[in-house]
Amino acid sequence: MRQLRLMNVIEAPIISEKSTAAAEKARQIAFRVKRSASKPEIKKAVELLFKVEVQSVHVLNVSGKVKRSGRFVGKRADWKKAYVKLKPGYDIDLSAG
Repeated sequence: MRQLRLMNVIEAPIISEKSTAAAEKARQIAFRVKRSASKPEIKKAVELLFKVEVQSVHVLNVSGKVKRSGRFVGKRADWKKAYVKLKPGYDIDLSAG
């Protein structure tokens, strides 16, 4: 896999109550990733960007919500979320910087 592709796989970290609890309890970090990304690509991208070792990757597709503004109905885009579990001894500090 090319490094340019790997650099663009991860779009953003997800900072929420649920993701913070997962980080504290199970060393899992949540990321918003490209919809076309596969588990091996996500694993290599996290290892490349953050210099850590990944134990496992869990992926889920999130459906966009249907929103309404007056009589117009629209839909937000679907997106993909990845929970990355780190090996013991590794940590990612998303609050720094």
